[in-house]
Amino acid sequence: MFEFKFPDVGEGIHEGKIVAWLVSVGDKVAVDQPFVKVETDKAVVDLPAPRAGVVLSLNFKAGDTIHVGDILAAFGEEGDAAATVSAPASPTVPPGKISATPHTRAYARKLGVDLATVTPTGKGGRATDEDVERAAERTSRLAARTVLPSTAALHPAVLAAGLFGPEERVAVTHLRKVIAEAMALSKHTSAHVTHVDEADVTELLKAYGRVKPLVERDGAVKFTLMAFFVKAAVAVLKKHPLLNASYDEAAGEIVFKKYYNLGIAVDTPEGLIVPVLKDADKKDMLQVARELQELAARARERRLTLEELKGATFTLTNVGAIGGLMATPIIHQPELAIAAFFAIKDKPGVVDGAVVPRKLMNVAMTFDHRIIDGAEGARATSYLVTLLENPMLLMVSL
Repeated sequence: MFEFKFPDVGEGIHEGKIVAWLVSVGDKVAVDQPFVKVETDKAVVDLPAPRAGVVLSLNFKAGDTIHVGDILAAFGEEGDAAATVSAPASPTVPPGKISATPHTRAYARKLGVDLATVTPTGKGGRATDEDVERAAERTSRLAARTVLPSTAALHPAVLAAGLFGPEERVAVTHLRKVIAEAMALSKHTSAHVTHVDEADVTELLKAYGRVKPLVERDGAVKFTLMAFFVKAAVAVLKKHPLLNASYDEAAGEIVFKKYYNLGIAVDTPEGLIVPVLKDADKKDMLQVARELQELAARARERRLTLEELKGATFTLTNVGAIGGLMATPIIHQPELAIAAFFAIKDKPGVVDGAVVPRKLMNVAMTFDHRIIDGAEGARATSYLVTLLENPMLLMVSL
């Protein structure tokens, strides 16, 4: 018998959540056949079967949290007896008593489910929200179906009486939990300093307005300003390599990256996801635009591979479409800096001594003051502004 353990996929991932099994006990599977869909802090991924054989047991249920090294399933040879779906060893629940959290009990009351009719599948024989939902579906004779964690069914809202009035409680998603931990870790690790400057992007918008219809005429790609921002960032990183580095505190070394992999923050219904545009320095703007579009689409659909989420050296976030004058972006560890672009607004500007209408945009650069001094951060931001204000210079810098 072969035991399939949740593998160490790197990037600091220690746990995940079972979204759905793609096989059943008794199924014959081939090597690398999609076996189970797992949500990690990075993405929802399909883990492949590590070997061919017959599935003898599946040791977790949809919604269960798993850790690196946990035995997910057992494989055998054809003809071996298939085991029933099993769960990890746990304490025994007294007969006739259903164990459940107050949250789950309240949810059962909301759905009108008698906990005595629920088949518990949680650890220690505990009934879960999902068990309650299955009981409700049986009662209403609804067909059973797979529910992804991104839907409200796995994170139901529960109305309760609070101390000062009605309250609604919603379980935190796995991704949101990990985002919270990552943000807190970053603030605890890096000495954040944010330098803000203003860029007159009037000429950039003129150039963009001329190029966009030419690029998009065949409908194959959506060309956005982010392509310009990416190429400008690469030029800045080449001139200011400290922003494209990381700090190995244990070794007492600064690690200068000789490649330019840019993390691109993507707003999704589940939370912020940062896919990585690899080798941004080696791609023209059309290639950059195409990859940005594809990465953003897969991020929102949670279809990114782990490789598409690894290896960033610097991160960009663009909140201009939403609005706002300024914010202080948090560094994506273990990077040393992150740039943010804000809304472009019509404002008066001075050109050759005359006040004229211009297109102005704030740019923020957050950097780790442990390694990057304020003057270096300011110089890098100033150069970024120079490139954005002079698109022809950006062309030369490429």
